[in-house]
Amino acid sequence: MQFMMLMIPAVYQGGKPAPDFTPDPKKMEAMGRFNEEMGKALKIESLNGLHPLAKGARVSFAQGKPSVTDGPLIDAKEVLGGYWLVDAPSKEDVVKWAQRCPADEGDTIEIRQIFGPEDFAK
Repeated sequence: MQFMMLMIPAVYQGGKPAPDFTPDPKKMEAMGRFNEEMGKALKIESLNGLHPLAKGARVSFAQGKPSVTDGPLIDAKEVLGGYWLVDAPSKEDVVKWAQRCPADEGDTIEIRQIFGPEDFAK
């Protein structure tokens, strides 16, 4: 089964951080070690960190028309800071690994199973 682990870092919430934000190198080292260990237990298909929302754009669809908002003017309750795409035997295995993540106070990891062909078989 495939799962997305979505990192929602506290530092990205509330319009923070500044557009030129870069993560602390020591925290990145700890995250690298975590990724390496998790990769020994689960198959990591992909993983990446994301720049702050201030450098991004959001396309919303209302009244049948796309509307584009560029950063830093984007308003959002929760902002993704990165993700892992993993193959795992169960959601419980992914949850156990998420609990070991060297996350900061206030960070959240959301775990979502990806639809597969078996979900649409009749």
